[in-house]
Amino acid sequence: MDSNSKNIEELAIDTVRILSADAVQKANSGHPGTAMALAPVGHVLWKDFINFNPKNPSWANRDRFILSAGHACILQYSFLHLLGYDLSLEDIKNFRQLHSKTAGHPEYGLAPGVDVTTGPLGQGFANGVGFAIAQKHLAGYYNKPGFDLFNYHIYAICSDGDMMEGVTSEAASLAGHLELGNIIYVYDDNKISIEGSTDIAFNENVDERFRAYGWHVQSVDDANDIHALHQALVNAKSETQKPSLIRVRSLIAYGSPNKSGTAGSHGSPLGADEIKLVKKFFGFDEDKSFYIPEKVEKYYHEIGARGIDYEKKWNELFAQYAEKFPELAAEYKAAVADELPKGWLDKIPTFKGSDPKMATRQASGKVLNAIASSFPHLIGGAADLAPSTETNLKEYDSFTSENRNGRNFHFGIREHAMGSALNGMALTKGIKPFGATFLMFSEYMRPPIRLAAIMKISPIFVYTHDSIGLGEDGTTHQPVEQLISLRSIPNITVIRPADANETAHAWRVAIEKKGGPTVLIFTRQGLPILDQDKYGKASQLEQGAYILSDSDKTPEVILIATGSEVALIMDAQAKLKEEGIAARVVSMPSWELFEKQDEAYKEKVLPKAIKKRLAVEMASPLGWHKYVTDEGDTLCMTTFGESAPAEELYKYFGFTVDNVVKKAKALLK
Repeated sequence: MDSNSKNIEELAIDTVRILSADAVQKANSGHPGTAMALAPVGHVLWKDFINFNPKNPSWANRDRFILSAGHACILQYSFLHLLGYDLSLEDIKNFRQLHSKTAGHPEYGLAPGVDVTTGPLGQGFANGVGFAIAQKHLAGYYNKPGFDLFNYHIYAICSDGDMMEGVTSEAASLAGHLELGNIIYVYDDNKISIEGSTDIAFNENVDERFRAYGWHVQSVDDANDIHALHQALVNAKSETQKPSLIRVRSLIAYGSPNKSGTAGSHGSPLGADEIKLVKKFFGFDEDKSFYIPEKVEKYYHEIGARGIDYEKKWNELFAQYAEKFPELAAEYKAAVADELPKGWLDKIPTFKGSDPKMATRQASGKVLNAIASSFPHLIGGAADLAPSTETNLKEYDSFTSENRNGRNFHFGIREHAMGSALNGMALTKGIKPFGATFLMFSEYMRPPIRLAAIMKISPIFVYTHDSIGLGEDGTTHQPVEQLISLRSIPNITVIRPADANETAHAWRVAIEKKGGPTVLIFTRQGLPILDQDKYGKASQLEQGAYILSDSDKTPEVILIATGSEVALIMDAQAKLKEEGIAARVVSMPSWELFEKQDEAYKEKVLPKAIKKRLAVEMASPLGWHKYVTDEGDTLCMTTFGESAPAEELYKYFGFTVDNVVKKAKALLK
């Protein structure tokens, strides 16, 4: 059919298909097939359902859109350009090029209108659950009769690959349990993956699987049937209790005579000759690239312009709300602006050196509960480990399908989904989320931790049971390589405090942190509380490392440690002093914070002239040589742990005062 004879919807959809194929072809890289197949789905979503404003992509009550099938990002970019976002045709032409807004997968903060960075399959699906939780929490807390401030939905496009990933199962189960009826996901059932037909690895009944999770499930047999798509989305929006999944059968690379329905159109450009055939199929000029008919551009711009009115009406509603509920309105504005409430620092407890030993996980729980009243939207929980991680907010209820005001979350034994949901929550302005488990199980959360760092968002990841000091649980539960693994992630702040007071300041730093996630790492075992009047102030934790205890004369050796091992090197310092050896003790809770200090401060703490240094940490020695120099040494773990009481393990692996003294003296010889 000639493009001039098509109705505007057909022409608009086909324009998106060809624009997407052209962009992938010019980049000589990308995934054209899914974008071509799902252009009708995107059209119906943005035309009739998603509330958005291209002139203010981050307005509070917009619907969120997640392209969980992130490889199909050119579909999203094409629509964002056509709808009037600040994404030019030149940006589309620069798809996948250096410093372009249109990266190879959607990146939050790069292209306007992208609500979350996706790419690793399953992540977007699970992020959406976090977005949905955040919306329900905001609505439960702020909405009042006549003031339905927060009523937005979470839309997503998912793929066969998303459905195969384990994190999707975890997140879907959680969403069904919490009855997150604000979720509407479209599942592109194209039955194609990189290796060919999905039949070679995936033949389950996805519809029945999601019904078992407690989802509302519908099917649309043809992605080109925009009327059926529209009705399915109407039905989904009417379902307010169950999350919705709409399975849509599509033909990958629809319109390509030779590559539609094949894996060849999934991860590779169609080729110049095939692109011409596609244009011929849709009635477009074969010799024109990146062609957008004027009436299509006008049509989509008019759709985008409606969003200005959507936001205007919401702003008017919020202004009326502020008159009736001024305190709540002011509180929300401050939370969105990341303004910290007055007096919150005064609520952080100080622990006395004369107090009994205290595990840093216990101190963490005390600090968290002390500051909770100052931060109504400091919300979170654990992966079935709140009693062990001490992360329960004792004065507050649980977030459930019946109680959206609850602040304690029961993520269940779903660490991966927990981390991904935290990212969706953190991407919702005004929400400060945390999630907890044992340090060993951070391994289940690596993708969302990394993505939080990429997006420069600030969820707080809490990990306890941080070393062989947890004792009898043995090798499988005793972290060794996890600390250096986390420290190796760019744009992340890892803090392992030495005692209760350092723990208090670790939470202070985490709350104040912007532009990246914070990882707080705590002990299971009790630790002595370092006297604030006698030794260095724990507030210096914010500098990453500080002189905790110095010698009366120029130090001959510097002892450096983190966490529970700081108490060990303090005792070793005293014994060395008895033998006439001057040692400095440096507590180094955070490498990342220390690296942000100027050279003068670093020289003060670790003078270049003092080359005899010993780093002590019950973890991998990797990375420590940066601080101990060639004339220094480490006392670390080079094997996995063992199952035994903690004290026996300390002796077996050499984490004793005598051994620290022995290694320090060996350096001096």
